Amino acid sequence: MHRLLLLGCLWLLAALPTSSIFQRPTGTPVPPRLQYLLEPLHPTVHTRRGATATLPCVLRALPHNYRVKWSKVEPANYRENIIIITNGLYHKNYGPLSPRVHLRHSHRYDASLTITNVALEDEGRYRCQLVNGLEDESVSLTLHLEGVVFPYQPSNGRYKFNYHEAKRACEQQDSRLATYQQLYKAWTEGLDWCNAGWILDGTVHYPIINSREPCGGRLLLPGVRTYGARDKQKDRFDAFCFTSALQGSQVYFIRGHLNFKEAGQACRNHGAAIAKVGQLYSAWKFSQLDRCDGGWLADGSVRYPITTPRERCGGLPDPGVRSFGFPSKELRTYGTYCFVGK
Repeated sequence: MHRLLLLGCLWLLAALPTSSIFQRPTGTPVPPRLQYLLEPLHPTVHTRRGATATLPCVLRALPHNYRVKWSKVEPANYRENIIIITNGLYHKNYGPLSPRVHLRHSHRYDASLTITNVALEDEGRYRCQLVNGLEDESVSLTLHLEGVVFPYQPSNGRYKFNYHEAKRACEQQDSRLATYQQLYKAWTEGLDWCNAGWILDGTVHYPIINSREPCGGRLLLPGVRTYGARDKQKDRFDAFCFTSALQGSQVYFIRGHLNFKEAGQACRNHGAAIAKVGQLYSAWKFSQLDRCDGGWLADGSVRYPITTPRERCGGLPDPGVRSFGFPSKELRTYGTYCFVGK
């Protein structure tokens, strides 16, 4: 009986016109076909901090009285901030990106946006919009920086930051609050952290690889656990920071038995500055910095980077930046990590 019903259904399906089977549901808008803008071949542009990057936007024809408007979508408030507007002859720059952007304009149909000295905050989604009366159209592109996400808490313990304090803390460590996409990617690459932290859009999460009792229980699957949006003024958590390699920079270790003040002076004696936490993570991730020696950093913490895990270097099986926390600044036990920029 079931077989006869199945055959009957298949016969009815075969009898229907192909257009009926695959018809778009009623009310679903059909995306407009681009008339003037070309679809970018690669919607994601990969770059590094300090480099020059170009986001492509090319017209196939020049309509009358048109304008091209570039804007950036900010994940913290979901607003589009205008960067530059041009009519093909003249242009005007807007906002904080203004000194570092220009139109490539390699030919009369080229409205591509070039960003010089790419910064951490430049990562994200951009929109090139052709403004032409009722025929407005746009293309979206993503600027992607290769980087590393790290959890951060202050010297007085966990869950001390409101959102604005977390944002400042990351910036002070040569980084910025991570986006959800950056945190998710870091989780897929092995980031496992039990403490919840703020990210850029004002939500709170923590990434778990190994399910365990103190982190939601053993029965929950691995994943990026979420507390959702929280009160940016009242609620307090740690922070997840994101940093990227800076071209022409270097982090190196000075051996010694130095207190915190002496560590800073030792770096200055070499024409350098004591390294920030984000700079040490960047050197570990992109320069494969590997040392068993604890060293002072600018926030008063003591850490060391390990790319090849071994028993006498913390004993943990995975690569990472290990921490001794925030010892007394008068303690003369550690060396120091120094940073030299471009």
